[in-house]
Amino acid sequence: MRKKLLAAAGALSAAALVLAGCSSDSGSGDGTPTVVASTNVWGAVASAVAGDKATVTSVYTSTEGDPHEFEPSAADTATIADADILVMNGGHYDAYMEEAAESSGATVVDAYALTRSDDHDAHDHSADDHADHAEHDHGDENEHVFYDLPVVAEVADKVADALAEQDPANAETYRSNAETFTGGIDELRTEVAGIRKAHDGTKVAQTEPLAGYLLTEAGLIDAAPAGFTQAVEEGQSPSAADRAAMQDLLASRDAAVLIYNVQAVDPVTQAMLDVAESAKVPVVECTETLPDGVTDYLVWQRAQIDALASALDAEKR
Repeated sequence: MRKKLLAAAGALSAAALVLAGCSSDSGSGDGTPTVVASTNVWGAVASAVAGDKATVTSVYTSTEGDPHEFEPSAADTATIADADILVMNGGHYDAYMEEAAESSGATVVDAYALTRSDDHDAHDHSADDHADHAEHDHGDENEHVFYDLPVVAEVADKVADALAEQDPANAETYRSNAETFTGGIDELRTEVAGIRKAHDGTKVAQTEPLAGYLLTEAGLIDAAPAGFTQAVEEGQSPSAADRAAMQDLLASRDAAVLIYNVQAVDPVTQAMLDVAESAKVPVVECTETLPDGVTDYLVWQRAQIDALASALDAEKR
């Protein structure tokens, strides 16, 4: 998962944070809580909870780059150092934030850590579902937890708790906002359950295990070769055998839909996109950050879920 790049970025950002932390205190200075999120996806979740009672800043907002490979600027590290609350993906996805959290006095909400917590029963995942995660996501280290709807709901609740602690006067507002947001997550999960009812066990293929948690909840099987998706995830070229297997999967239409990460594109993934289009396999584009013009997590995720449902329905016809 690009660990060498992440480790280097984390070391540089940690050093910068130490310098930034020496020159400023955390917080906005006017009593308004400050939340800093690693990406605008997590920033959108935090903003839904914060409303107009707290300031939310997202460090990574690009619609084209790969968040795995992001290196924060000195200004970014200063912003992180000033936060009252840090909201990060974790799982080495945003290693610079993990490094920052180690030396920060801010309250930390780590989404990936929630998937490993003892109280994760709130996820509503059964033991069988966890087994499916292992099968479909090619391992239990899929860090793209912003596609795990129950985890996202947990993050919203944790952000509400953190804001309530920072700003008790507005605690009721934060928790009410979180309840509204998690209600929206429940609506998305109802849509996903509809996909499962209509298409349970259907094979799909991803170029990278981006939407793995969502696909598992929808009862879909990621049939892409593990070596292929792992190589793309790590920024490497898949083996010839894995490329051939992925191509055959699409050319034969054994995969009903191609899930295409538009923020992890290289000649190999482009070639697979061409194969899918030539074979008339429906393509669903997914992203790691919010598209231009979208600021709402629920709007973003609903559009992708609707696109997935439409693609599966089209293939079934």
